[in-house]
Amino acid sequence: MQTTTSLQNVANEKGEFILPKLEYAFDALEPYIDAQTVEIHYAKHHQTYITNLNNALKGHDNLIKLSVEELLTDLSKIPADIVNLVKNHGGGHANHSLYWSVMAASGKNGNISKDLQAGLDKFFGGLDSFKDQLAKSTISVFGSGWGWLSVNNKGELIIETSLNQDSPLSKGNIPLFVIDVWEHAYYLKYQNRRAEYVQNIFSNTNWEMISLRYEQALNKLKG
Repeated sequence: MQTTTSLQNVANEKGEFILPKLEYAFDALEPYIDAQTVEIHYAKHHQTYITNLNNALKGHDNLIKLSVEELLTDLSKIPADIVNLVKNHGGGHANHSLYWSVMAASGKNGNISKDLQAGLDKFFGGLDSFKDQLAKSTISVFGSGWGWLSVNNKGELIIETSLNQDSPLSKGNIPLFVIDVWEHAYYLKYQNRRAEYVQNIFSNTNWEMISLRYEQALNKLKG
Protein backbone atom coordinates (compact mmCIF):
# COMPACT_ATOMS: atom_id res chain seq x y z
CA MET A 1 0.00 0.00 0.00
CA GLN A 2 1.23 3.46 -0.80
CA THR A 3 2.15 5.96 1.88
CA THR A 4 0.28 9.17 1.00
CA THR A 5 -1.22 12.17 2.69
CA SER A 6 -4.63 10.53 2.35
CA LEU A 7 -5.72 9.40 5.80
CA GLN A 8 -6.95 6.03 4.52
CA ASN A 9 -3.62 5.19 2.91
CA VAL A 10 -1.24 5.66 5.83
CA ALA A 11 1.07 2.64 5.85
CA ASN A 12 4.01 1.30 7.81
CA GLU A 13 7.42 0.29 6.48
CA LYS A 14 6.01 -3.13 5.51
CA GLY A 15 3.36 -1.53 3.31
CA GLU A 16 0.54 -2.50 5.66
CA PHE A 17 -2.31 -0.15 6.43
CA ILE A 18 -2.06 1.36 9.89
CA LEU A 19 -4.34 3.36 12.13
CA PRO A 20 -4.16 7.04 11.13
CA LYS A 21 -3.30 9.54 13.83
CA LEU A 22 -6.18 11.50 15.32
CA GLU A 23 -5.79 15.25 15.01
CA TYR A 24 -7.46 15.81 18.39
CA ALA A 25 -7.55 14.26 21.85
CA PHE A 26 -10.08 11.58 22.80
CA ASP A 27 -12.00 14.10 24.89
CA ALA A 28 -11.97 16.86 22.28
CA LEU A 29 -15.47 16.02 21.02
CA GLU A 30 -17.02 16.44 24.47
CA PRO A 31 -19.74 17.10 25.47
CA TYR A 32 -21.34 15.68 22.31
CA ILE A 33 -19.26 12.50 21.98
CA ASP A 34 -17.59 11.17 25.11
CA ALA A 35 -13.90 10.35 25.39
CA GLN A 36 -14.46 6.67 26.19
CA THR A 37 -16.52 6.17 23.04
CA VAL A 38 -13.89 7.88 20.88
CA GLU A 39 -11.08 5.80 22.37
CA ILE A 40 -12.87 2.45 21.98
CA HIS A 41 -14.25 3.33 18.56
CA TYR A 42 -10.88 4.46 17.25
CA ALA A 43 -8.39 2.15 18.97
CA LYS A 44 -10.48 -1.03 19.01
CA HIS A 45 -13.16 -1.02 16.31
CA HIS A 46 -11.22 0.84 13.63
CA GLN A 47 -8.02 -1.05 14.36
CA THR A 48 -9.84 -4.36 13.94
CA TYR A 49 -10.91 -3.44 10.41
CA ILE A 50 -7.32 -2.53 9.54
CA THR A 51 -5.94 -5.77 10.97
CA ASN A 52 -8.47 -7.88 9.07
CA LEU A 53 -7.87 -5.98 5.83
CA ASN A 54 -4.12 -6.50 6.06
CA ASN A 55 -4.66 -10.21 6.73
CA ALA A 56 -6.99 -10.52 3.75
CA LEU A 57 -4.44 -8.95 1.39
CA LYS A 58 -1.53 -11.18 2.41
CA GLY A 59 -0.19 -13.05 -0.63
CA HIS A 60 -1.92 -10.72 -3.09
CA ASP A 61 1.06 -8.66 -4.22
CA ASN A 62 -0.87 -6.91 -6.98
CA LEU A 63 -3.42 -5.62 -4.47
CA ILE A 64 -0.97 -4.60 -1.76
CA LYS A 65 0.23 -1.78 -4.01
CA LEU A 66 -3.25 -0.23 -4.20
CA SER A 67 -4.76 2.40 -1.93
CA VAL A 68 -7.92 1.50 -0.06
CA GLU A 69 -9.83 3.90 -2.32
CA GLU A 70 -8.59 2.01 -5.37
CA LEU A 71 -9.56 -1.33 -3.82
CA LEU A 72 -13.10 -0.16 -3.10
CA THR A 73 -13.63 1.73 -6.35
CA ASP A 74 -13.36 -1.41 -8.48
CA LEU A 75 -14.27 -4.50 -6.48
CA SER A 76 -14.43 -6.52 -9.69
CA LYS A 77 -10.62 -6.66 -9.57
CA ILE A 78 -10.66 -8.37 -6.19
CA PRO A 79 -10.46 -12.21 -6.19
CA ALA A 80 -13.74 -13.88 -5.29
CA ASP A 81 -12.32 -15.55 -2.19
CA ILE A 82 -11.45 -12.22 -0.52
CA VAL A 83 -13.81 -9.71 -2.15
CA ASN A 84 -16.22 -9.66 0.79
CA LEU A 85 -13.34 -9.28 3.24
CA VAL A 86 -11.97 -6.33 1.27
CA LYS A 87 -15.42 -4.79 0.89
CA ASN A 88 -16.21 -5.09 4.60
CA HIS A 89 -12.85 -4.41 6.21
CA GLY A 90 -11.51 -2.05 3.54
CA GLY A 91 -14.81 -0.20 3.77
CA GLY A 92 -14.53 -0.16 7.54
CA HIS A 93 -11.07 1.37 7.31
CA ALA A 94 -11.96 3.95 4.66
CA ASN A 95 -15.27 4.92 6.27
CA HIS A 96 -13.80 5.36 9.73
CA SER A 97 -10.77 7.27 8.41
CA LEU A 98 -13.09 9.77 6.75
CA TYR A 99 -15.27 9.96 9.87
CA TRP A 100 -12.33 10.93 12.08
CA SER A 101 -11.01 13.46 9.57
CA VAL A 102 -14.28 15.36 9.15
CA MET A 103 -14.81 15.70 12.89
CA ALA A 104 -13.44 18.71 14.76
CA ALA A 105 -12.89 19.54 18.40
CA SER A 106 -15.91 21.28 19.87
CA GLY A 107 -15.86 24.98 18.96
CA LYS A 108 -13.25 24.52 16.22
CA ASN A 109 -15.44 23.72 13.21
CA GLY A 110 -13.69 26.02 10.75
CA ASN A 111 -15.42 27.87 7.94
CA ILE A 112 -17.42 26.63 4.98
CA SER A 113 -15.83 27.68 1.70
CA LYS A 114 -17.79 29.83 -0.73
CA ASP A 115 -17.87 26.97 -3.23
CA LEU A 116 -19.25 24.45 -0.73
CA GLN A 117 -21.80 26.97 0.53
CA ALA A 118 -22.89 27.58 -3.05
CA GLY A 119 -23.21 23.84 -3.59
CA LEU A 120 -25.29 23.38 -0.46
CA ASP A 121 -27.52 26.25 -1.55
CA LYS A 122 -27.95 24.83 -5.04
CA PHE A 123 -28.60 21.20 -4.22
CA PHE A 124 -30.26 21.37 -0.79
CA GLY A 125 -31.57 24.88 -0.33
CA GLY A 126 -28.92 25.96 2.16
CA LEU A 127 -26.90 24.72 5.10
CA ASP A 128 -29.77 24.26 7.55
CA SER A 129 -31.86 22.43 4.99
CA PHE A 130 -28.90 20.17 4.17
CA LYS A 131 -28.43 19.33 7.85
CA ASP A 132 -32.12 18.45 8.20
CA GLN A 133 -32.12 16.27 5.08
CA LEU A 134 -28.93 14.43 6.00
CA ALA A 135 -30.07 13.89 9.59
CA LYS A 136 -33.43 12.45 8.50
CA SER A 137 -31.79 10.10 6.00
CA THR A 138 -29.14 8.97 8.47
CA ILE A 139 -31.54 8.40 11.35
CA SER A 140 -33.69 6.24 9.07
CA VAL A 141 -30.87 3.74 8.36
CA PHE A 142 -32.12 0.34 9.50
CA GLY A 143 -29.49 -1.37 11.62
CA SER A 144 -25.83 -0.43 11.27
CA GLY A 145 -24.66 1.96 8.58
CA TRP A 146 -23.76 5.46 7.51
CA GLY A 147 -25.17 8.74 6.23
CA TRP A 148 -23.13 10.54 3.57
CA LEU A 149 -22.62 13.79 1.75
CA SER A 150 -21.02 12.80 -1.54
CA VAL A 151 -20.26 14.11 -5.00
CA ASN A 152 -21.51 12.01 -7.93
CA ASN A 153 -19.85 11.68 -11.33
CA LYS A 154 -21.76 14.74 -12.58
CA GLY A 155 -20.27 16.92 -9.87
CA GLU A 156 -23.56 17.11 -7.99
CA LEU A 157 -23.75 17.07 -4.21
CA ILE A 158 -25.92 14.18 -3.04
CA ILE A 159 -27.10 12.68 0.24
CA GLU A 160 -26.92 8.90 0.42
CA THR A 161 -26.90 6.14 3.02
CA SER A 162 -25.19 2.78 3.16
CA LEU A 163 -25.45 -0.35 5.28
CA ASN A 164 -22.72 -2.15 7.19
CA GLN A 165 -19.34 -0.97 5.79
CA ASP A 166 -20.42 -0.26 2.21
CA SER A 167 -18.72 2.79 0.71
CA PRO A 168 -19.91 5.38 -1.84
CA LEU A 169 -16.61 4.75 -3.60
CA SER A 170 -17.95 1.40 -4.82
CA LYS A 171 -20.78 3.25 -6.59
CA GLY A 172 -18.48 5.76 -8.27
CA ASN A 173 -19.20 8.59 -5.82
CA ILE A 174 -16.70 10.64 -3.83
CA PRO A 175 -17.58 10.93 -0.12
CA LEU A 176 -17.06 14.29 1.59
CA PHE A 177 -18.70 13.87 4.97
CA VAL A 178 -20.09 10.93 6.91
CA ILE A 179 -22.09 10.15 10.04
CA ASP A 180 -21.46 6.75 11.61
CA VAL A 181 -24.64 5.14 12.96
CA TRP A 182 -23.20 1.86 14.09
CA GLU A 183 -24.18 1.58 17.74
CA HIS A 184 -20.56 1.54 18.90
CA ALA A 185 -20.30 5.14 17.65
CA TYR A 186 -22.82 6.49 20.16
CA TYR A 187 -24.36 3.89 22.48
CA LEU A 188 -22.33 4.56 25.66
CA LYS A 189 -23.61 8.14 25.79
CA TYR A 190 -26.89 8.06 23.87
CA GLN A 191 -28.14 4.47 24.21
CA ASN A 192 -31.24 4.28 21.97
CA ARG A 193 -31.28 8.02 21.22
CA ARG A 194 -29.77 7.82 17.74
CA ALA A 195 -31.56 10.96 16.58
CA GLU A 196 -30.00 13.05 19.35
CA TYR A 197 -26.52 11.78 18.47
CA VAL A 198 -27.03 12.53 14.77
CA GLN A 199 -28.26 16.05 15.46
CA ASN A 200 -25.30 16.72 17.77
CA ILE A 201 -22.75 15.57 15.17
CA PHE A 202 -23.00 18.97 13.50
CA SER A 203 -21.49 20.54 16.61
CA ASN A 204 -18.27 18.68 15.76
CA THR A 205 -18.31 19.02 11.99
CA ASN A 206 -15.01 20.05 10.39
CA TRP A 207 -16.27 22.34 7.64
CA GLU A 208 -12.77 23.31 6.61
CA MET A 209 -11.89 19.69 5.81
CA ILE A 210 -15.19 19.06 4.03
CA SER A 211 -14.66 22.19 1.94
CA LEU A 212 -11.18 20.98 1.00
CA ARG A 213 -12.51 17.56 0.05
CA TYR A 214 -15.20 19.20 -2.10
CA GLU A 215 -12.58 21.25 -3.95
CA GLN A 216 -10.44 18.14 -4.51
CA ALA A 217 -13.43 16.12 -5.70
CA LEU A 218 -14.41 18.71 -8.30
CA ASN A 219 -10.82 18.99 -9.51
CA LYS A 220 -10.61 15.22 -9.84
CA LEU A 221 -13.77 15.13 -11.93
CA LYS A 222 -12.39 17.84 -14.20
CA GLY A 223 -9.41 15.57 -14.84
